[in-house]
Amino acid sequence: MKKITIDPLTRVEGHGKVTIHLDDAGDVKEARLHIIEFRGFERFILGRPFWEVPVIVQRLCGICPVSHHLAAAKAMDRIVGGEQLTPTAEKMRRLMHYGQIFQSHALHFFHLSSPDLLFGTDGSAASAFAAPREQRHVLAVAKSFPELGRQGILMRKFGQEVIQATAGKKIHGTGAIPGGVNRNLSVEARDHLRKDADQMIRWSKKAVAVARDFTMDHLLEIATFGAFDSNHLSLVRPRDGALELYDGVLRAIDKDGKTLVDGLEDQRYLEALSEEVRPWTYMKFPFLKTLGPQHGWYRVGPLARLNTCRFVPSPEAEAARIEFQAVTHQKPNNVTMAYHWARMIELLHAGEVIRDLLDDADLQGEDLVTQGPRREEAVGIIEAPRGTLIHHYRVDRNDQVTMCNLIVSTTHNNEPMNQAIMRVAQDTLAKKPEITEGLLNGIEVAVRAYDPCLSCATHAMGKMPLQVQVVDAHGAVAAERIRSHELDAP
Repeated sequence: MKKITIDPLTRVEGHGKVTIHLDDAGDVKEARLHIIEFRGFERFILGRPFWEVPVIVQRLCGICPVSHHLAAAKAMDRIVGGEQLTPTAEKMRRLMHYGQIFQSHALHFFHLSSPDLLFGTDGSAASAFAAPREQRHVLAVAKSFPELGRQGILMRKFGQEVIQATAGKKIHGTGAIPGGVNRNLSVEARDHLRKDADQMIRWSKKAVAVARDFTMDHLLEIATFGAFDSNHLSLVRPRDGALELYDGVLRAIDKDGKTLVDGLEDQRYLEALSEEVRPWTYMKFPFLKTLGPQHGWYRVGPLARLNTCRFVPSPEAEAARIEFQAVTHQKPNNVTMAYHWARMIELLHAGEVIRDLLDDADLQGEDLVTQGPRREEAVGIIEAPRGTLIHHYRVDRNDQVTMCNLIVSTTHNNEPMNQAIMRVAQDTLAKKPEITEGLLNGIEVAVRAYDPCLSCATHAMGKMPLQVQVVDAHGAVAAERIRSHELDAP
């Protein structure tokens, strides 16, 4: 056996470390995804005035800052008693949020994950996942599939332009403020975005087809690749259970679709959720209280959202969801690689919502801010591209933050990612008990399906190398290998 270190885990946001633990018989007993460095946003936000929070906390990430910006703003809305937003403020925020969903899903699918789906030697899932490392990047996609590569770049550009028009900047904008927004959408910006909106939907439908065809063509192979039964959690629209990405109530189901939590308002999330701490990672492990930490973990994100919602409230995406759900005969889909298909359905939904919102005259309204009775504690929950995002704050009478708890999407998916790594390790090492490039890439492919943002999940900064180790039953490192930043892997 050799020692494996993957430094870094490629084509995800952030870095980490994987250890694989073996029992006396040499079988995989446990797999762990470690996040090994830390920056405490939940601590240094303390003492700051509450109105600064939506701008500060989005510095957690440069890929999904809008999600943190809006989750914090929703919490601060309640602090100032302004949670009943004006029509202009709510629709501006929704447009900003769906622009974020659109650009993030396009980035992950085309730039980070498409090499996992597009390259292979004989068309099998196994060979696709074992494509040469020199080929597993966006430039290779652009070379081999130039039109698809071009579409991916322009789709992300469109999403970023929506964010700029609503938040003021493409990254780390300031559009949302406690109780509303600080701008409306100009007619010029509306017309600029509207001219490309229909094209974005056409391209989104093509992206759905790419993800769908890969899933169906390799269904037998990917049905067991890093796959497992699980619970699922997301926001849904209160009145009818529709897919709801900006505001809603919490719903959780089990692997068979049985309802575990339903209609839970965001301010009451602690009635259903708790977090477990483990000594080998800075990332926590959320779980449903009624089931406990061993059985109460769940998945979030596009796959979970399509499983928990009753329908998607836009026609093209709903038609795609019906086709998606038919594969599992209307039961929850627990296939890890199906995240990509679900993500592209949400991309299409975001495109439809953006197009329809751009025709809403309320976006040019001038009533931007509201307020009411002051509060000292509030929660903001939003469906970020990667899943459910929870911001919880307390603010004292001097307007200073005294408590901050963040449960980000990747933290919710912590245990599922560990489960996926374990499944890949078990299957791969059982066939060939040595560390191979196929094992390394398989682990990356399984983790990448969740579109994790490890920096968000631990509020971390700096270099966080991902190491993969095989540890025997006595705690000794039996295998380890270092993958450098270069293509060679000594």
